[in-house]
Amino acid sequence: MTGPISTADLGFTLMHEHIFGWSEGVAYNFPRVWDQEAQLHKAFEMLTALKARGVDTIVDLTVLGIGRDVPLIRPLAEKTGLHVIAATGLYTFNELPGYFLVRNADEMADLFVGDIKEGIQGTDVKAAIIKCTTDEPGVTRGIEKLLRAAARAHLRTGVPISTHTHAATQRGLEQQELFAAEGVDLRRVVIGHCGDSDDLDYLTKLLDRGSCVGMDRFGLLFFLPDEKRIATVVKLCRMGYAERMVLSHDALVYSDMYKPEAFPNWNYYHIVDNVIPALLEAGVSQQQIDVMTRENPRRIFENVGTY
Repeated sequence: MTGPISTADLGFTLMHEHIFGWSEGVAYNFPRVWDQEAQLHKAFEMLTALKARGVDTIVDLTVLGIGRDVPLIRPLAEKTGLHVIAATGLYTFNELPGYFLVRNADEMADLFVGDIKEGIQGTDVKAAIIKCTTDEPGVTRGIEKLLRAAARAHLRTGVPISTHTHAATQRGLEQQELFAAEGVDLRRVVIGHCGDSDDLDYLTKLLDRGSCVGMDRFGLLFFLPDEKRIATVVKLCRMGYAERMVLSHDALVYSDMYKPEAFPNWNYYHIVDNVIPALLEAGVSQQQIDVMTRENPRRIFENVGTY
């Protein structure tokens, strides 16, 4: 959001984060639920502290459905000096918003392509990644249209895809099948929330098909405790999969759906402060850490055909 950036300058990158997340339209209609000045101040403090810890870039996967507001976030990103990469796409678990019910996947893709080529919400900030979702309900009619729209926007622009999944029901495999049917090179896809699972059979199926997997909810304990998340990353590194994993938190400064403070370590700092030291202690090398936090994000955005 701070202007074009070379992939060589991404540095230490958290590939799946948010800044603000809220129910579309609630704060607009009920302003008393949202203290914008206080939340912007809090966000500035948190992102500045993150930058001071050596993180250079976050990918903000907030899209339509969870309150994307690029004009609000852009000045904040510029003040912090942190690179914030914006996304296009849609966040829903089942049915699509009414506008899309009567429009096909190509018409949806047109909107995503507009965000990528022209800019988001009337700004010149261009989306650099496409976000789409499949949760426990699976590939419903609406979700199928969304996934196909994401695939088609990707094929028209070369921009990578990053997904939300429900790991317990192995929704990532369904996403891969649909993307492959649309002609997507699965190496250009990050299957998200894979860190919610320690099922190595499921995870290696995703990895062996070529996708990166997001080990991206460290600190969010009701899906899987951190000790199991860390142990899974360690095992996959030993198996030679460091080059297809990225690390993140899926954290927010503010959400109107739940309180991030309910989980003390679910924040932007947890990976740097706690997870990386634990990985190193368990035998993961610094080189593998650098691959997961620096090299893999760079490759994802470089549109390279091979690792």
